[in-house]
Amino acid sequence: MAYGGVTSRVVAPRPWFFSGRPFFGSYAKYAQISWQEIRQGVVVEHPAYLVLPKISMTAQPFSMYMAARSTVKRILASGFDFELIDAHYFYPDGVAAILLGREFGRPVCITARGTDINVYPNYRVPRRLILWAARRAAALITVSGGLKDRLVGLGVAADKITVLRNGVDLRLFRPGDRAAARARLNLTGMTLLSVGNLLPSKGHDILIRAAAALPDARILIVGQGPQAEALRALARQLDVADRVSFLGALPHEELPELYSASDVLVLASEREGWPNVLLEAMACGTPVLSTAVSGATEIITCREAGLLLGERTPESVVRCVRDLLGAPPERRLTRAHAEKFSWESTSRGQLEVFSRMLDPSRARAPAMPHA
Repeated sequence: MAYGGVTSRVVAPRPWFFSGRPFFGSYAKYAQISWQEIRQGVVVEHPAYLVLPKISMTAQPFSMYMAARSTVKRILASGFDFELIDAHYFYPDGVAAILLGREFGRPVCITARGTDINVYPNYRVPRRLILWAARRAAALITVSGGLKDRLVGLGVAADKITVLRNGVDLRLFRPGDRAAARARLNLTGMTLLSVGNLLPSKGHDILIRAAAALPDARILIVGQGPQAEALRALARQLDVADRVSFLGALPHEELPELYSASDVLVLASEREGWPNVLLEAMACGTPVLSTAVSGATEIITCREAGLLLGERTPESVVRCVRDLLGAPPERRLTRAHAEKFSWESTSRGQLEVFSRMLDPSRARAPAMPHA
């Protein structure tokens, strides 16, 4: 049902924080988020939910549900109706969405994207809540076959899960003028790029250690996070700081130039759901190296795409860099491989899932048990 020129509404809860002063670091950004915004004609609501230190992991789904509940009531009262709830990220969002579905009598679809299934089920209470939500959802989606296998391993029925892989924006991410990009960025010689939050699980340190054995390599690292100072210290310790550039967080619009200017994108992650950066780099004609994490094995299926690291070690990065750049694939072939991952098939699959959910013969989200 259309309302105000839109046919969907997005409720994206944010953690509550009392101050937006830079002194409070990453928490301050939550206070700076507006309560409501409009993106491409879609109204996005940002109700604030309480995050409690020490116990937030267990309480977060319920706190998120309570914050979203009042917003959903207001949306319905305004005259906007909706047929289903589409939740992205399994925990805490998916659990909160099932609670909302129970209250408002709407079927719920939950999409698993990575850490929500790879990490949170390792904790007892989140695992129980994830399974509770999975069994009550009308449909489940994972962004990779590996995440589906993980859900099935947790005890979720395989026939309830649809794999819909993320696509890549082929208009934004496309090959640019490589020579001009390298000149603007003052790059000469081998250039290796790493993109992702500065966290231990992303493996930026592995690339920095590999740089010590690749004396001609320049390393570009895009991202921000708590490991920033430790990574800079490591570069100094290994005497490669003059060849490692930390570029901070960059908007998506600036990434195509970096991808085009680089020789290889390196992703040394410990875990992933569907690593979008691999497709973004390939869409710009740049081959990739990645650990054999979930999603990456479904993307890197030929040499034109790049290589999978045999081990998550600096030595493996060095061997694969030398192998790949010893006989680099043609950049037009790397781009052609990325073109196989358009958003069109994913969007069709999403609509098919929604159509099945809205079949009148399907029961709506059941009530939460009293136990």
